[in-house]
Amino acid sequence: MNNIVSLKWLSDNIDESDLVIVDCRFLMGKPDAGRELYEASHIPGAVYLDLEKDLSAPVGEYGGRHPLPDIFDLTVVLSRAGISNESCVVAYDDQGGAMASRLWWLLKYFGHEKVFVLDEGFTAWVNEGNPVSAEQKERTPATFLATVEHSMLVEMDEVSELLGAEHVTLIDSREAPRYRGEVEPLDRVAGHIPGAINRFWKDGLAENGAWKDASVQTERFSDLNKEHELIVYCGSGVTATPNVIALQEAGFTKVRLYAGSWSDWISYSDNPVSTGDGE
Repeated sequence: MNNIVSLKWLSDNIDESDLVIVDCRFLMGKPDAGRELYEASHIPGAVYLDLEKDLSAPVGEYGGRHPLPDIFDLTVVLSRAGISNESCVVAYDDQGGAMASRLWWLLKYFGHEKVFVLDEGFTAWVNEGNPVSAEQKERTPATFLATVEHSMLVEMDEVSELLGAEHVTLIDSREAPRYRGEVEPLDRVAGHIPGAINRFWKDGLAENGAWKDASVQTERFSDLNKEHELIVYCGSGVTATPNVIALQEAGFTKVRLYAGSWSDWISYSDNPVSTGDGE
């Protein structure tokens, strides 16, 4: 797989000088839990980046629950973490890769190529007998210069303009009951963007939490046209990113993220909403 590295790979390469390991653990609704887990035990040498403090901008009227961070602000965060344009970055979490995939996407969006998500995550690393540490090593600051890949991102107004377009497929990455509008634990309106299909992001993972290989991802998206433009969203732009990875593994190249996602879409009162299984 092009975007995923195995536990064994990380174990074999953990001492490489250009490697930066990033702990991205974060629990929704418990904003301090991820850092507390990191401080208690993490992969040796890892730095911690927080979903809400580092990998998102403050919440505003628009932009959803996890707005994309300011480009300059995130560049400073990355540089302080010791990440340069030449670094090989491996991100991990204990949430099925959702938080790590957010960092993966942001680095790709900033033009960084050598970034990967650790397969299976932290608990699997521990269960295989690999070392852990509570030591927080000071990273030597690096220079990171962003070259923003604007083609990876789509904003609300463009999504609105593309509704119903034959060459565009909208993919909702949330669980089916939320997609159908039967439940909505996080946002004030239930349902989905009209025309969107549902592909729950966790369906890209095996029962043990490992990423399914490229052939299985290809089968998972076999009904989609590789010539179409795919716009992926979720609730706040975080758990959509594993689907972006899965689509890339399946050979899709025209994949963009609606980063504001559902929580941004419904912040505009004029935007239409659909419910049920029908698109």
